[in-house]
Amino acid sequence: VRLVGSEMCIRDSLGYMRIENNKNIMEDFMKQYIVDAFTDKVFAGNPAAICILEKWLTDELMISITTENNLSETAFAVKEQDGYRLRWFTPGGEIDLCGHATLACAYVLLRFYEKGTNKITFHTLSGDLTVNKCGDFYEMEFPAFKLKQIPVTQKIVEALGCMPKEAYLGRDLMCVFDDEAMIRKVNPDLDKVKELDGLLLHVTAQGKEFDCVSRTFAPKCKVSEDPVCGSGHCHIVPFWADRLNKNNIIAYQASTRGGVLYCKVEDERVILGGKAALFAVSDILYSENEEENKK
Repeated sequence: VRLVGSEMCIRDSLGYMRIENNKNIMEDFMKQYIVDAFTDKVFAGNPAAICILEKWLTDELMISITTENNLSETAFAVKEQDGYRLRWFTPGGEIDLCGHATLACAYVLLRFYEKGTNKITFHTLSGDLTVNKCGDFYEMEFPAFKLKQIPVTQKIVEALGCMPKEAYLGRDLMCVFDDEAMIRKVNPDLDKVKELDGLLLHVTAQGKEFDCVSRTFAPKCKVSEDPVCGSGHCHIVPFWADRLNKNNIIAYQASTRGGVLYCKVEDERVILGGKAALFAVSDILYSENEEENKK
C-alpha cells in the first residue's frame, strides 16, 4: 500500500494495483503482456495480448480491451484449482479455439506465474488443452477438425480472385492450390469472403522448403489476415499429413510477419509446437464502475 498525492494505491501478488481517488471511485491497473507466438524474435510470428486475471471481468469489458488492443487475439485467463480457465477474443467477439494466443498465454504463465513447472492445462470452450514446455519450445495438443470436401463454387473463385484445386469445410473453409506461389500472391476480396461458409478462410499448398505453406483470412472476426493461425492448422495439418502420408509436418504461414509451426498428428489430435518472444508488458487502467468506463 502506498499513497500518491491524495490517491491510495494497493498492489497485489498478481500485479494488480487498485487506486482510490478523491472521487471515491476504485480504479484498477491490470497487467497485460504482448507476446509474439510461433517465432523466436519480436516483430515476427503472431502477436497476442495476454491478461492474467484474479476474477473474470464482464464480457463487455473484455471485448472493449480486445478492440482497443486491435490485435487478432486477446486472451484472458483465471486460475482454477487444477489449471487455468482460458478465453479468447477477437475484435469481432469470443471464439472457441486459438492456437497462438494459447501458446502466448502458456509462455506468460510459465515465465512469470508458474515458474516451478513445465506443463499447464487450460480449460476452454474446446475442452482441456495441455501445453508442455521443453527449453524454449512449447507444444500444444489440440483437437483436429473434421473436413468435408465441397465443390469449388463461383462464389469461392470470385472471393479469392483465382481458382483453387479443391475446397474443404470444417469449422473454417480451406482451399487447396497446386503451387505455393499462389498462396503468397492471393489477394482475396474480404467483403466477398464474409459471404462464404466457415468462420475463417485458409489457403494452402504443398511447400518446397516446408511441408505446406498457408495463409489465413478472418474478416468475420474483424481481422483481415491472421499472421500465424494455430487453430487453422488444426484443419491444414491433418489434411497434409494424410495427403503426404506422414505424421510430422513442418508448416509455414506466409503472411508478412511469417511463422513456423512444428506439428504432429496423433489420432484425432494435433500437436502444434513453436517458440515465443515477449514484446511488451504494460498496465491497463480500468474502473469497476462500468459507467465510468463508458465516459
